[in-house]
Amino acid sequence: MKILALADIESPNFYERFDISPYRGVEGVISCGDVMPELLTYIATMLNVPVFYVHGNHDEIYLKRAPEGCENIDGRLVEFKGKRILGLGGSIRYSEGRFQFTEKEMEKRIRRLYFKLRKGVDIVVAHSPPAGIHETGDFAHRGFKAFLQLIMKYQPKYFLHGHTHMNYVYNSKRITEVGKTKVINCSGIILLELEE
Repeated sequence: MKILALADIESPNFYERFDISPYRGVEGVISCGDVMPELLTYIATMLNVPVFYVHGNHDEIYLKRAPEGCENIDGRLVEFKGKRILGLGGSIRYSEGRFQFTEKEMEKRIRRLYFKLRKGVDIVVAHSPPAGIHETGDFAHRGFKAFLQLIMKYQPKYFLHGHTHMNYVYNSKRITEVGKTKVINCSGIILLELEE
């Protein structure tokens, strides 16, 4: 399954110059947060495929202007083309932002989904990384321990995230394997061929 994944695109210039042609044949789009709502609306219109998103820590604009033609999966589990996809947006709490959570708050969000997760999950879509993976040195870009526990318990095939821009850390890795799970930093824009 061919997926277009993106995160952390806050510049209107990117939206205005976006070339859709390399993304023909994409079956779905996943936003890991902090993407201009106009860009997601544009992609949904041009590609005419389902667009799923979670909130990033800078996405309070979505409360006034949500992306049109896109599905918010933050705090939900949905099915798409036989894949069970879990959405968990937001970052570690470092200020008073609406989409920031303490470690305990994120644990509670995951516990609320216990009954839905009993059948397993194939793809986790988050804004922040798991603790110790793709993190940067500052507090605001720490990952969640709750995400690492989620990976260990449910072993999804993929854990997609943004938040830690690829240029934040010299020689940063885009993909890290944790057991059976591929943790993928989707900051920027990336085409993914997900296994059937």
